Amino acid sequence: MNWKTLNELDQLDQIVEESHQHRVMILKHSTRCSISSMALNRLERSWEEDNNVTPYYLDLIQYRPISNAIAEKFGVEHQSPQVIVLENGKVVYTASHMGISYNEVLA
Repeated sequence: MNWKTLNELDQLDQIVEESHQHRVMILKHSTRCSISSMALNRLERSWEEDNNVTPYYLDLIQYRPISNAIAEKFGVEHQSPQVIVLENGKVVYTASHMGISYNEVLA
């Protein structure tokens, strides 16, 4: 899986712009949480590269201010692990923990 690392606050505006071309997924991942690791593993095992979704990976332990900015900017309550999918600048899917579904990311 070809993750793009989300590690700069100004990337959020770029991600919104990118979402007008195709779906963009942000995974907020806690490197200290076994449930987060399981959700990441499930997502990576299901991922197909030609699905027209760009995946961004946020290490929310290291970049907590970015995680907080995502919650505020998109009006999505913070959870971990969490997937947020954007299309045309708007959140079209969000899920956390074992509720994260690859099929829903694509829907």
